[in-house]
Amino acid sequence: MTKRRRFVQCDVFSETPFKGNALAVVVDGDGLSDNEMQCFARWTNLAETTFLLTPEVEDADYKVRIFTPVREMPFAGHPTLGSSMVWLRSGGMPKNPERIRQQCNIGVIDIDLTSGKPAFAAPETSVEQMHPDERRRISARMGLPSALILNAVTLNNGPVWQVFELPSAQDVLAVDAQKVSWPEFQAIGLIGKSDPAAPSDFEVRMLAPSSGMSEDPITGSLNAALARWLQSTGCLPDTLKVSQGRAIQRDGLVNIRLDKDGCVWVGGDVHVLIEGTVWI
Repeated sequence: MTKRRRFVQCDVFSETPFKGNALAVVVDGDGLSDNEMQCFARWTNLAETTFLLTPEVEDADYKVRIFTPVREMPFAGHPTLGSSMVWLRSGGMPKNPERIRQQCNIGVIDIDLTSGKPAFAAPETSVEQMHPDERRRISARMGLPSALILNAVTLNNGPVWQVFELPSAQDVLAVDAQKVSWPEFQAIGLIGKSDPAAPSDFEVRMLAPSSGMSEDPITGSLNAALARWLQSTGCLPDTLKVSQGRAIQRDGLVNIRLDKDGCVWVGGDVHVLIEGTVWI
């Protein structure tokens, strides 16, 4: 039965409102069917829409379900960060005042509240060298000569990422996102080192998202996977800043830190921009 539910729209992973990645959050998601959630996510037409639910495991504070306009996601980064802050703003009380525990389709994710900006714990990530045929197929479509590709890996932290490491941020920004699209190509990540004078260490892009856009503005789950990959190679410093979104007039900034226990935390700003109710 249709009912009035609390609704929030926020902007995630940018210090400047309207320059990050938008997220729609239905606070009172209990009772909605899979089809109702998917229909509403299709209607919002944002990269992701989330629904906050009563948790099903004892150690979680709440449960979230994450939908793009075309499918449900097992995990995603900016929806995790945004949903946790909306849950707090809507009266949520974590069992541990320093840490929120969010249940999603890959398990329970911790969100740290002690470092000034909220940050989620990067999930375990599998790392494999990209299959040569897939590497050739994707790079040929994007017009990337083999000499420009420093590395090509497939990362899996719930979503699967086809990642190309390029020499520089300029090389990353020069790639034409219109050459690859979902579903023929899926979740292509690009990463390159920034200039020494830049405010970030790396430039990242995510092409061919399932949202229907040519590229995702700022992608927390991709950056989490990239951080885990760097960690596996011994190349992850204690702190790291990543820029994303400049190719589409956004100004995303992802803060990554490695703690003494080896946990990777992925954080950033969350701005609540719209609060109200919706009938679903």
